Parts: sequence; C-alpha cells; structure tokens
Amino acid sequence: MESLAGRVVLLSGWRRSLVSFAAGGFASLSQPPFDFFAACFVAFPVLVWLLDGAVGEGRGLRSLVIPAFKTGWWFGFGYFMLGLWWIGTALLVDAENYAWAVPFAVVGIPAFLAIFYGLAALLSRFFWSDGIMRVISLAFFFGIIESIRGIVFTGFPWGAIGYAAMPTLLSMQSAKVLGLAGMNFLAVLVFSMPALLGTRRHLLIGSITAIGLVTMQLAYGYLSLSREIRSDNFLPVRIVQPSIKQTEKWDSSEQTRIFNILLDLTRRQTAEGVEKPKLIVWPETAVPFLFTERPEALVQLGEALDEGQMLLTGAVRAEGGDGLGPTRYYNSVVAIGQDGTIIDAVDKVHLVPFGEYVPFANLLNNLGIEEIVQSAGPFTAGGVRRPLTVFEGTRIMPFVCYEIIFPHLVAEVADQSDILVNVTNDAWFGVTPGPYQHFRQARVRAVENGRPLLRAANSGISAVIDSSGRIIDAFDLNAVGNLDLRMPIEKPEKFYFENPGTNGMFIAFGFGTVLFGSSIVRRLRAN
Repeated sequence: MESLAGRVVLLSGWRRSLVSFAAGGFASLSQPPFDFFAACFVAFPVLVWLLDGAVGEGRGLRSLVIPAFKTGWWFGFGYFMLGLWWIGTALLVDAENYAWAVPFAVVGIPAFLAIFYGLAALLSRFFWSDGIMRVISLAFFFGIIESIRGIVFTGFPWGAIGYAAMPTLLSMQSAKVLGLAGMNFLAVLVFSMPALLGTRRHLLIGSITAIGLVTMQLAYGYLSLSREIRSDNFLPVRIVQPSIKQTEKWDSSEQTRIFNILLDLTRRQTAEGVEKPKLIVWPETAVPFLFTERPEALVQLGEALDEGQMLLTGAVRAEGGDGLGPTRYYNSVVAIGQDGTIIDAVDKVHLVPFGEYVPFANLLNNLGIEEIVQSAGPFTAGGVRRPLTVFEGTRIMPFVCYEIIFPHLVAEVADQSDILVNVTNDAWFGVTPGPYQHFRQARVRAVENGRPLLRAANSGISAVIDSSGRIIDAFDLNAVGNLDLRMPIEKPEKFYFENPGTNGMFIAFGFGTVLFGSSIVRRLRAN
C-alpha cells in the first residue's frame, strides 16, 4: 500500500488531474441507486494521497493554493459529472428549444459545483500533516463546505457525501442526532482513514476511530429501530401515481384525458379489508390546467370525493390579471374538500433557478434564456411556509419537489407538523439515478425530523414512510395506480436533541478545535 500511495503522490500534470477526476467519478457510485458506499473507501484515500503531493514549483502561497485547489476541483468535477449527468435529460423533453443547454447542465453545473470541493481541498491543505490530522482536516472542511453548498446561490445540497454513509435503514438513523451536516463530516473522516495505510503513521488510532464510529452508528441504528412505534392514531391515505409523460403534461389536447386518469384513480374502490382513504394525494402540478380556466373541474372533483374525504393536489395557482396588475403564477399544493371547494392552498417557497424562474430575468431574457418548466410560469415564490390543518387537527407540512432536499428548510418547520408531504414530478428525468436520489433525500428528511412522510410523485417513486424511515409501501418508477394504506401518525420518544443540524455542526466544531489546536502546537514546536 505504501508503494501505491507513493506512486499517487508523485503523479503530475494531466495524469494527476485524470486520477483525481476518476476518483471523484468512482465516489459517485456511492449514491442511489447504486449505493456502492465502498467506492468512497477507495476514492477518498486517493484524494488524500493526491493532496499529499499537491505542491507546485517555487515557493510561497501560490505553490500550494493552485495545486490543492485543482486536485479538489477535478475530484469534484468527476463526482458531480458522473453523479448528476441525468439533469441533462430534462432539457431533451423539449429538445427543439433546449438541447443547446445540455452541455451547460451536464458539464457546466458539475464544473461549478466542483469549485466547492476545490475550496475544501485547498483549506484542508493549510493544516496538512503526514498523519491522522490531515484526514481530520479534510473531513472538517468538507463538512463545512458541504453545508455552505446547501445555502449559497439559493443552495443545491444534492448528492452530499453524507448520503453515502446512509445506504440502509439501520445506518441512516444517526441522522436523527447528527443531521446531514454531521454525517458529511463523519463520512469523509471514516472514508479517508485507509489513507493512513500509505505511511502507517497513526494507523492504529485511525483504525480504532473508524471502526468505533461505524460501530456506534450501527448500534444507535439498532437501538433506535428496536423501539416499537406505539401509535393508535392512523390516517387512511391514498397516493395517486398517474405516470403522465412529460411531453404530454402541458399539451392542451391532452388535458381532459390526463384529468380523467386522475379522477379514475381517485374513485377506485379499495381492496377488500382496506379502509377507505380520508386523505388523497396527487403529485406536483397534477392538475394540467388552471382552475380559474376550468371551474367545472372542481365540480367533477366534488363528485369524485366521498363524504369525509379530502384531496391534496399539486396545481398551478394564478393571482392578479384583469386590471389587478400582471398575472402571478404559483406552484402550489391545494386542499379540496368533499364538496369540491378549495379549502386552502400553500405555495412553493424555494423555486428552481432556470427551471421555474430566471435569475436576473430582464438581462437573461434579452439573451434568449427563459425558464425551462413547461407550464403557466415563470413562477413567483410563496411568502411563508405553513402547515395545512386537516382531520381532527392533523397538521400537514407540504414541500414541493426539490424543497425536500434542503435539511434546514424542513427542520425550520417540521415541529409545526404531524406529517410531511412531498409532491413532485420527476418524469423530467426518466429512468435515471435522479428520481432514486431524490427519494433517498426525502426519506432522510423523515428520519432527521422524526415525522412520517407522504410522497406523491407523478412517475414515481411514490411512498409512505414512517418517522424512522421505514418504507411502509411504495410505487416504483413508471407504475400507474393508487396506493392505499393506513399511515401511522406517531411522535416517538426522543432521546436526542431537537435540532440535528446543530448537533452535527457542534461535533464538527469540536474536531475543528482539535485540528486548529494541533496545528498551532506543531508550528510552535517547529519554531
């Protein structure tokens, strides 16, 4: 292993960049649907060894900054390019108008996201050593940078390294304590420990640390899952998954057919012995028109719903127009009662840049750049995220599409809810890793916040998930039907802190203190 580490350290030029790119690409296999987490035990030690040799010619800061940043950037470019290539498939839905943007999605977005990993590598290199402290340094700054990636420029925490350490129900229970922020830090720490085989320095303590952390993670998972969920409160639900093709979704000639499919799935009789649903959930923008343009649709919904039933559906909602200023469109979740009346509606707060709105719209529209979503948009962001109250005071907190991937957005309001609901339309991405990755991130949000999750996806994956992340039942991609079951509404006893994200950052701060302290001591000894 020392020989291999030495060869990696001494790489230069395009060979160094290629190996870093390949290591990052290999690490992307740790994400769903592959869940090959062992890839990270290869990829991150290679990154550590590459950073060991990331020193340029000459002296001074420049000889360190550029090689370290380039090494991290190439690693990130490989990771995101091979992990997010499927984003480009959304642009091929309307290839005539948007195929030109495929290189931006497939190459440009990974190139931008790789900057974050370049910064993580660069910052960690300032506290480098030949032992375990360089592993702690890399983990610390990766954890910090991953958290920043989820916030700046509207945030995009998709594919965070922490998910690689949570491929199973047992392993993801630690998110209750650490949140994604803490898991990002500990994942890189454990995955990087085999790099110590390259010098044998601190190998024993590194091995004990890694094995101890994994053991504690699995032990906590077992302890958490062994507690029985004691709940006498169940909500009979039906999730409708119509699997409408994206090319047909906003075709005006298909509107009636699509709406009738949704009505038929809503009216279906339950199987023998299955309780009639009280709550029915349709996916994001399931209604293929504005209710203001076809008010008779509400009458049809009233006829489809039985007494005591309520429908939650994704729909485009319009305000303004007719002398009241420009029309504003919202990507909304609408609650409709048994008589077909709209009881309440909440709007999507966190919109997708270039998908649902265009940043700096006036400038970019002049260049011919418009939003990509085929609907009534561009959309306006909702003002406040709030729960919908249904059935004996049960509070439902809706999240539209990729809002569910933001840990801090969900944690801010989860305590105001009894159930999390995620409506989405992943048909844009076909049968690619995208929908599987989206589903995993939604599932982890349920675990982090101790709340059950209802997920209605146009083409899948639709599911009912309990507060510990168990999948009670689910529809796979492109299935068509209705999923009927009793959803437990439980609030399990917590022996962990209320804010997992804070806990993760606290742990990272502790390791950061050790990192910075040891660096100061080392410098004092050198002097």
